[in-house]
Amino acid sequence: MMKRVALVVWLATAGCASNQRPATSDRWLLTGTRLYVAPDAPPLDNAWVLVSDGKIEAVGSDAPPVGIRREAACGDGVITAGFQNSHVHFTDPAFAGAASRPRDELQAPLSQMTTRFGFTTVVDTGSDPANTGALRQRIERGELQGPAILTVGSPLYPENGIPFYLRALPPEVLRQLPQPASAEEARAIIRQGFETGAQGTKLFVATPQGQGEIRRMAPDVARAAADETHQRGGLVMVHPTDPDGVSTAVQAGADIIVHTTIDSPKMEWSAELVGQLVARHVSVVPTLQLWGYELAKAEVPTPVRDRLVAGAERQLAAFSSAGGQVLFGTDVGYMTDLDPTQEYVLMAHAGLTPMQILASLTTAPAARWSAAERRGRVKPGFDADLVVLDGDPATDVRRFTGVKCTIRAGKALFVREPAGH
Repeated sequence: MMKRVALVVWLATAGCASNQRPATSDRWLLTGTRLYVAPDAPPLDNAWVLVSDGKIEAVGSDAPPVGIRREAACGDGVITAGFQNSHVHFTDPAFAGAASRPRDELQAPLSQMTTRFGFTTVVDTGSDPANTGALRQRIERGELQGPAILTVGSPLYPENGIPFYLRALPPEVLRQLPQPASAEEARAIIRQGFETGAQGTKLFVATPQGQGEIRRMAPDVARAAADETHQRGGLVMVHPTDPDGVSTAVQAGADIIVHTTIDSPKMEWSAELVGQLVARHVSVVPTLQLWGYELAKAEVPTPVRDRLVAGAERQLAAFSSAGGQVLFGTDVGYMTDLDPTQEYVLMAHAGLTPMQILASLTTAPAARWSAAERRGRVKPGFDADLVVLDGDPATDVRRFTGVKCTIRAGKALFVREPAGH
């Protein structure tokens, strides 16, 4: 009964949208075996989405409109809103020289890292701002087929606090990494970042130096950076390193914690800390897959590796159970394993349902980035950012990576070739 009522509501809404159809030839129909209009709404079976001029014009079930071009290669799958990866980097050499590099040299790595897995929006959490800006401009001009890119520009580190795992970077790159010594210096760096296209700020409030040493950003510097970011309408993303770093982030005014934590003997997030995160509406990007990747690279024995990853899973479970907002993200770009399947598996192992994972990919990031009125749901009037999967993720979360087509603003960015081609 509830599904039928929901269907009637959606069809009624679709009819209203159809009566105000824009005059455009860019109008086509996508059909699917199932449509998840949103994680918190009943799915529609034998569904269709009518796309017009980059927007969703109508949504329905059963008999689709006739006489409209169909996107045949993307039909007969499971349709959802476009995904957001809330933690990526464009630091791989494949993206260097984005302003002038030939299109064909950029398109393949861009597709392989993003649209192949359904990502219509990504958040660059630290890269060369000029290069990422050039990549974003070429996507928006239509020279490249890629996702919308939100960026925090170049992250801020504690004074004399570059983490040990970045010290192998070229000296000229290391000299460019901001390490503000004062609140005013931090504010100036933030202002410059927003002037060059940043939509947020990333703070490394605690950085491992090796030999068990952790260097911490001065609280007044972190607070000033957060305040300047908020004054400019941006979000503050924080790399915390350990539970104390999470606490520092909360006190500084963070909006998003970009990792769970394994770099400390103190693995658990206390109930008090979790409560503070939820009460202050701080989101968390778990990056669980990253930990196994990093620990394997460091040749940590499997039993120790499993114990540390399980600790991060418990952090996610406690935060999610308390009502915290989870944002999907992998740290791909730093992590060379492009396939996010394991992230979905680990999130499910931590207790998240398939629909909670779908929310972390769609409605939650749209809300976090103040875009909930135009993306994150398959709804008339919203941007036609869509993913077509070849199976239902409600039965197996691995199917989140079985992407047939990725569509942004009504344009197919990725269409998987049929088997055997």
